[in-house]
Amino acid sequence: MADNGERRRASATATRRAPRERRVRSAVEAARCAADELAALVHHPQEGVSAVRRSEEGGWSVVLDVLELARIPDTTSLLATYEVELDADGRMVQYCRTARYRRGGADQ
Repeated sequence: MADNGERRRASATATRRAPRERRVRSAVEAARCAADELAALVHHPQEGVSAVRRSEEGGWSVVLDVLELARIPDTTSLLATYEVELDADGRMVQYCRTARYRRGGADQ
């Protein structure tokens, strides 16, 4: 009977421990996390990823392009570039729209 009590205590201790933190390990994973987090806030479809880089603190900075306003013809649609900062676990720390442009416009 003592064994059962010890097992229950050990099991209860294991369930009380904090869950293992999930670290973002690759650029692909960081881009996915950033796209999901941004979509939940701005409600615009993602067009693509322009850049992914690691920050000095161990997090990630991801630059995403999203479709903000669909127009006909498609070359006149408005897109925007957002920079999303993630912590090492893939949670958004901050985001900022850095540019807005017409799809058919030339890069500056």
